[in-house]
Amino acid sequence: MTAPEQHFDPASHDSRAFRDALGRFGTGVTVVTCATPDGPLGITANSFASVSLDPPLVLWAPAKASSRYPFYSAADHFAIHVMGAEQSALCTGFARSGDAFDRFDWEESESGVPLLGGCLARFECTRTAEHDAGDHTIIVARVTRVSTRAGEPLLFFGGSYGGFAPTD
Repeated sequence: MTAPEQHFDPASHDSRAFRDALGRFGTGVTVVTCATPDGPLGITANSFASVSLDPPLVLWAPAKASSRYPFYSAADHFAIHVMGAEQSALCTGFARSGDAFDRFDWEESESGVPLLGGCLARFECTRTAEHDAGDHTIIVARVTRVSTRAGEPLLFFGGSYGGFAPTD
């Protein structure tokens, strides 16, 4: 038996209910990194999407309320790392603290961006546009370099990390 449907106007209803409804959409998990005057910075994000193959463009959307937002808003170069199933500790580390680099393998790119090791995919990016989007900003970037490896994805659904189970 399925649970009854709920219907509401998200503009006038509890924002937590809207957030929970958004959590019904399972997504991949990324960590976005950039260089700052104080050192490397990382943040866990699931607001990542491909935009264009030609030219190669992606986007992500940091929250303006985040203490890390000013650094990402100012960064011309950054990297988006797609996490593998075994990397939940890395994601939790960067969800809690932007400077969790001492616990994980990383190196610096030619443009000074911190690059995490062992990810399913890594997109080194140069920002091309920024768009206001309510309490977030949409950052569009040209991908300048890609790294990939085989493996199972780390997914996020309903506030929890999990894996992928194919259907028949």
